Amino acid sequence: MIIKLAEQVQQAMGKNELVIITERVDDVALLLAQMMKMGLPEILDRHLPKLPQHWQREGLSWGWTAVIWLSYILSEGDHRKVAMETYVAGMRQTLSQITGQSIRVLDFSDDRLSHLLRHLSKARYWQAIEDDLNECSITVYGLPTDVVRLDATTVSAYHQVEEGGLVQFGHSKDDPSRPQIKLMLASLDPMGMPLASHVVSGERADDGLYLPILKRLEQTLCQPGLLYVGDCKMSAFDIRAYVSGRQYLYLCPLPLTGSTAKHMPQWICEGIAKAKSGDLESIVKINDQDEEIEVAQGYEFDRLCCVKEATGLQRWWHERVLVIHSPTHAQQQVKGLEKRLSNAEAKLYALTPDRGRGKRQLTTESDLLEAIGNVLKTHRVEGLLRVEYVRQTECQTKYVGRGRGSAKRQQQQIEKVRYHITEVRRDDEQIADLQAGLGWKAFVTNATAKRLPLAEAVLCYRHEYRIERIFSRLKSRLQIAPMYVKREDQIEGLTYLLTLGVRVLSVMEFALRRSLERDQAALPNLHAENRLKWTAKPTAERVLKAFSRVTLTIIQDRAGREIGRWLTPLSSIQQEIVQRLGLDASVYAQLEIHNTGE
Repeated sequence: MIIKLAEQVQQAMGKNELVIITERVDDVALLLAQMMKMGLPEILDRHLPKLPQHWQREGLSWGWTAVIWLSYILSEGDHRKVAMETYVAGMRQTLSQITGQSIRVLDFSDDRLSHLLRHLSKARYWQAIEDDLNECSITVYGLPTDVVRLDATTVSAYHQVEEGGLVQFGHSKDDPSRPQIKLMLASLDPMGMPLASHVVSGERADDGLYLPILKRLEQTLCQPGLLYVGDCKMSAFDIRAYVSGRQYLYLCPLPLTGSTAKHMPQWICEGIAKAKSGDLESIVKINDQDEEIEVAQGYEFDRLCCVKEATGLQRWWHERVLVIHSPTHAQQQVKGLEKRLSNAEAKLYALTPDRGRGKRQLTTESDLLEAIGNVLKTHRVEGLLRVEYVRQTECQTKYVGRGRGSAKRQQQQIEKVRYHITEVRRDDEQIADLQAGLGWKAFVTNATAKRLPLAEAVLCYRHEYRIERIFSRLKSRLQIAPMYVKREDQIEGLTYLLTLGVRVLSVMEFALRRSLERDQAALPNLHAENRLKWTAKPTAERVLKAFSRVTLTIIQDRAGREIGRWLTPLSSIQQEIVQRLGLDASVYAQLEIHNTGE
């Protein structure tokens, strides 16, 4: 903007009019510095194709284009391509100074960003990028590579469904009324960093997505003894056979289907008997107050598994079955059972309302029994409720035919029958037997008891929230839905780009927490709701928010020559965060230095 200064200031500056440029730097410089430390621009440029010939002279490389776009997405939570030209036009000084690149608004046109997403959607480019990033991150940050988690999520969309297309209706984890895509992901413990991702059509079942991503991970994480942790869909026999055959380990719960459903009652009975005799192993964890609390009890047994190899030979391996009882899980199931029973009772009484206009009556016993069975099945309370009912008959005398009645006119008796539920009683004995078996769950692992004791196995699985945080960040911080791209290659490319954003957040959070843990330190003023609170485990989201209101102000004369630059001074907390992340201390200070070569 152009302003007129006071006469004394004008004489000092020697100008009548000055141009003041203001840019909201905030967390953008921090994000760019973090991505540069991870080597993200170089890795992307290494594996993405070269720029088209007519772009090579002046165009920004794909790596820098992606990194700058990603910094905007992480800062603003907006992945729309149309917003980038306006953003870059208002941030050229900051972006050029931090990246050392010549930034043009046209580098972020809709056409160029569409080309970038199209390249990212191609498997040969994307898989090479992920593999290179994994190797670089593990080396630079010394990440442990003992446990990998696998899971899938869905992303709802407003796109039109086409036969054979990527956006399809399927079993939704978000909104069943909308079509979706499905994202299969593998993440590294304990930081929750994405290792490999695969976008598939929304109707695909999760079971068939595990083997392809496991085979991909073998290329970068080929160490024997690696533990793969997943949900019950990973417990499919073919998947367990594959993992064990590659000298890897698995840990996953068994679904209550097939042979597991058949044997689970017996396992629960054995567990109840062991609980009465005090033979169950206690599983404890340390809470926030450094107190030991019991979270579960359980026992285990071994069994042999056999698979027929392609060579025709049989391969055997040992598998441990861990039968675990969780009091908290049992309480939740009891509450759920009570809710289902109450709802079923209300629905049963509503089947036979009192006579009245518009109130449908059940007139045959078969209809009543069918309706009762449907209610019990819907609420999963078969055998737990006893329903008593009566047959009620009402006789009415009416004249035959139309018209007024008379003493000599013929009459007929009409009998109306209805069935009425008089009482719904709970079978307390059956309910008590059912409640005794609640809270039990079975897990399987081919890890030895020495490598993965029962207690550690249970606690390890309970860290499944770490991969769920990735999905949460995609849908909250990065706002993956709704998607503002229509073409399928751009849907894939954008999804992969956003997983890079989650990777940046995960690495930043891990590095900061590790530094605080090493020094037994904590950070204040990250919780706006409680300024007195100190935290040793800050989230990446709170760290980025701590850099709000950092502004760069540049004053120029009418000819465009710079007179001065001023940056909002960083607080001590902001400076400490930059230092603990291992970033260049001048990441913000350099913005006050005029780049004469620009």
